[in-house]
Amino acid sequence: MEKDFQKQKALIKRGTEELLPEKEFDALIKKSIDENKPLRVKQGFDPTAPDIHLGHTVCLRKLKQFQELGHQVVLIIGDYTGMVGDPSDKNETRPRLTHEEVMANAKTYEEQFFKVLDRDKTEIHYNGEWFAKMDFSEVMNLASKFTVARMLERDDFSKRYKGEKPISIHEFFYPLMQGYDSVVVKADVEIGATEQKFNLLIARKIQEEFNVKPQCVLTMPVLPGTDGKMRMSKSTGNYIGIDESPKEIYGKTMSIPDELIYPYFELATDASNEELAQIKKTLDSSDTNPMELKKQLGRDLVSLYHGKDAAVIAEAEFTKVFAKGDLPDDIPEVKAVDGELIVDLMAANNITSSKGEARRLIKQGGVRIDGEKISEIDHKVEAGNEFILKAGKRRFLRISVK
Repeated sequence: MEKDFQKQKALIKRGTEELLPEKEFDALIKKSIDENKPLRVKQGFDPTAPDIHLGHTVCLRKLKQFQELGHQVVLIIGDYTGMVGDPSDKNETRPRLTHEEVMANAKTYEEQFFKVLDRDKTEIHYNGEWFAKMDFSEVMNLASKFTVARMLERDDFSKRYKGEKPISIHEFFYPLMQGYDSVVVKADVEIGATEQKFNLLIARKIQEEFNVKPQCVLTMPVLPGTDGKMRMSKSTGNYIGIDESPKEIYGKTMSIPDELIYPYFELATDASNEELAQIKKTLDSSDTNPMELKKQLGRDLVSLYHGKDAAVIAEAEFTKVFAKGDLPDDIPEVKAVDGELIVDLMAANNITSSKGEARRLIKQGGVRIDGEKISEIDHKVEAGNEFILKAGKRRFLRISVK
């Protein structure tokens, strides 16, 4: 374990929003060092979608720093909270997922966690381990630990209540359940994104009610998506998935606005404080070409999840296709039948995540056949044709029609 308090504190605070209560946290770290006893640092993940993207890794990378300092990371996979759905930052009730849907997503989460974290220093629990065993009297006991008035202090609940939008009773259970997770695993620290602050602080109250020492809270900023406008999310299509191919990760990185270069380096890479200072200095210089830093960022991100060799290949491919206007060497080839819809082909061959995304891309003018833009969402292929389909800036298909 790192014995220098100042070194621990500096690394832990890097890139964070808030550390609450900070004096209590300082005492916690000092006691951990004095007793050579690792802190239990918790984060919960609700597997509401199958993939982890760079936005998720902001907190995962902070957990990794705790591991490097010698602390114990405790991950909670919310198979039960996932069925409720976190109401944070939502203006309406989320659709409920079945347990089967949540568990299918959870399998991919476990695999992807360890692209960032050290498996040997990570403890994983599903919160169904305890919630599935609760009888109704225990549920009522948990519900008695917090008031409706306090719940309505929460901004999203307050806005919905004042706007006469429905709030389902089960949504009130979400922060209680998240807090009870901290009771069970005896969390010393919990990490979450900024919009999680209400839930994280409720957990302190729930722990006290169950005679467990209340955790400290560390909040992390939300990573903007590749559009630079909205938070990174698969539903808005502005994400970089850590399981995506090297050329997708590199290509998407090259598309981000220049103002995201520094926060991406800070929150999504292993850049040291010294490297970050140099990056900031370079960006602030009037004669800087941000493209070179963006290339470095693309290489760093690909290297993290696919290795340095893959990063070199991805950069060369990007340069060939976009700087020189050539086609990539490895265009997937597919067979189609006469009358088949382009949107069906795009979705079936993972050019887009769904037919809906394919339709949106066509409407935005982002789909071309042999260089010609198509505008009809019901565009059909014709027998005897062979052509190159380009979707967005980086996705290609070579299609031959019977």
